[in-house]
Amino acid sequence: MGAFLLRRFAMLLPVLLGVLTCVFLLIHLIPGDPVEIMLGENALAVDREALRDRLHLNDSMGTQYLHFLAGVVQGDLGASLHSGRPVGALLLERIPATLTLTLAALLVAAVLAIPLGLISAVRAGTAVDHGAMMAALLGVSMPNFWLGPLLILLFSVQLDWLPLGGRDGPLSYLLPAITLGTAMAAILTRMVRASVLEVLDQDFVRTARAKGASELRVVGRHVLANAMIPVVTVIGLQFGALLAGSIITETVFSWPGLGRLTIEAIQTRDYPVVQGCVLVICIGYLLATLLTDLCYALVDPRVRIQ
Repeated sequence: MGAFLLRRFAMLLPVLLGVLTCVFLLIHLIPGDPVEIMLGENALAVDREALRDRLHLNDSMGTQYLHFLAGVVQGDLGASLHSGRPVGALLLERIPATLTLTLAALLVAAVLAIPLGLISAVRAGTAVDHGAMMAALLGVSMPNFWLGPLLILLFSVQLDWLPLGGRDGPLSYLLPAITLGTAMAAILTRMVRASVLEVLDQDFVRTARAKGASELRVVGRHVLANAMIPVVTVIGLQFGALLAGSIITETVFSWPGLGRLTIEAIQTRDYPVVQGCVLVICIGYLLATLLTDLCYALVDPRVRIQ
């Protein structure tokens, strides 16, 4: 297991370096001048140059990149170009909101997808199966930027049951979690169905039925337990995708998380904050992938051998 983990860590480092490099280059190549945004168009040239020197924006791209990498290695992500606060402090304030929203969306997806996919597979070819697949297709086809405002109009504006936005109490999680988890539930439903159908054709399932085991016992103890192995992998990978996909949802619902902070930093060309946000999202995705590989290796020893 130790060698397995070392190999996985070794594979993550080049990916992380590549992401940091791409983010650094893209942020500096997009149009816009942070100094002009901070001081305004009518600022004096002397003030602009002084601010550029203070923020190290007059250094070459190579020097800025090396300075950025050195700061990341030391745990220093710099300071915001606008508020002057350390980027690490800003990220620590926003990470809990994004993490809790992602977990809530993951819970919504699992509660919807696992029973629906299981029923669809057990009754394959029936109207229930076709209806479940239609619902999955509908769920994956609805973008977050459309579904979110639609839920707000219905449950917040028309019915006045739930908050419009923000993070204030348990009820504020419902709409953003449903918005974020719907697409994942659609994907997961099809995955559960395919996995259960594959297990249903195995010899041990036919043997259990031949011994007189009830259908509920066969499905609950034998089929579902073996079918969940690939499903766990998909859930782990989708957890990382939810971290990145929360940007739109957090913007729609004014959620005080990493996604909204990223949008605000991009609009103001706050390079250190954007880089810090993307770095945290990337690390979260990589850690979710690593944890998924670890869980898969614990369940299936053949993975460690390979």
